[in-house]
Amino acid sequence: MNWEQLLSLKRAGDVKDRFRKDQDETRLGFEVDFDRIVFSSAFRSLQDKTQVIPLSDTDFVHTRLTHSMEVSVVGRSLGRLVGKQILEKHSYLKDLGYTFNDFGAIVAAAALSHDIGNPPFGHSGEKSIGEYFNSGNGKKYQEQLSEKEWQDLVDFEGNANGFKILTQDNGGVKDGLRLSYATLGAFMKYPKESLPKKPTKAIIDKKFGFFQSEKSKFVDVATSLGLKPIRTGNDVTYARHPLAYLVEAADDICYTIIDFEDGINLGLIDEEFALEYMIKLVQDTIDIKKYHSLALKKDRVSYLRALAINTLIGEAVTIFMRHEEAILQGTFTKALLDKCKYEAQINDIIKLSVDKVYNSRSVVEKEVAGYKIIADLLEVFIQAVNRTYLGTASNYDQLILMMLPKEFKSQSDSTYTRVMTVCSYVAGMSDSYAILMHKKISGIII
Repeated sequence: MNWEQLLSLKRAGDVKDRFRKDQDETRLGFEVDFDRIVFSSAFRSLQDKTQVIPLSDTDFVHTRLTHSMEVSVVGRSLGRLVGKQILEKHSYLKDLGYTFNDFGAIVAAAALSHDIGNPPFGHSGEKSIGEYFNSGNGKKYQEQLSEKEWQDLVDFEGNANGFKILTQDNGGVKDGLRLSYATLGAFMKYPKESLPKKPTKAIIDKKFGFFQSEKSKFVDVATSLGLKPIRTGNDVTYARHPLAYLVEAADDICYTIIDFEDGINLGLIDEEFALEYMIKLVQDTIDIKKYHSLALKKDRVSYLRALAINTLIGEAVTIFMRHEEAILQGTFTKALLDKCKYEAQINDIIKLSVDKVYNSRSVVEKEVAGYKIIADLLEVFIQAVNRTYLGTASNYDQLILMMLPKEFKSQSDSTYTRVMTVCSYVAGMSDSYAILMHKKISGIII
């Protein structure tokens, strides 16, 4: 893989090439990507989607929106720092007009959208959709689908749904947000389809990155960027776009440190653990006198968080540049932070967060409710769409169909398309809207 191709400004539907040196510096193409994501309805819905801890009476708990913004800020720093070194190493890129800010803009936009396809109700959202098909009423559709189509549903994946949102044709709008291929490439953390499932321990095989419905779009982006094919034939897998490693690192840094911070501020984790668990990350930069001078717990924890994030940014950049050749060859198989010297400390923080935060009563109760709500919504809407297609819709089905936005009333001859369209609709709901819709179909409110 080569950087010039990887930094492509091409957008779906382009009839001529876009060159970096011809770009308007006041509104650079990669920055347009960021703007389009910010103004999209899918991004806006993240303001009412649970990150980990359900929305509470406090004002600091992170939603998917605030988490995505923070990941984007960290990603921008990672991209700029790496970009500066890449330009020094590959000076021909400067002649083509590229700057280190281009790298930052690409990573920032991809990071901003990294959770855009995630369903409501936190980490259980994907699983609840999958379980509806794997062990719930949705199992009846299996015989009507191909093996890979079925796997898309039973392992419903937010990353694949995100790629769908960013690229799908919808209501006369072609190719979604029409982001640059460089940004789409950096977004694609798992450049493979749902099968084969986890064939290796390589990071690209951990999950999958596109549904069968977007396979042709995915392949077009991958080939245009010159991503290295890992599997060919019936099983499509590519090596990652190098900047996808930075998007992943930004996400890893934020959820590791900031979920931990939320847990401390909520009293789920004792403050003493903050210093004990973070001290090895910040020992070279912490000003102990300043730390003890801060009167409020949230300020002390915020100080530690800022230092820890800065440390991990520097570490991720060092690891990326150390392995740049392997990354370009498509042979680097781990996440950047899996190779860092603080891996043990990171794992300790995550383990404590899982125990004290992710498994806390409020989180578990939200996820339990989410399973029931999502299963019921899927059942009612899929049934209405399919019965309408078959000409057997009841009066109730017809009323339910009227509640669906026009773009989700698919009457395709493909069962997969009809079912997946409803899944995308439910996955796009905010927590509050899903709860409201469930109350309406249950007759609790009118």
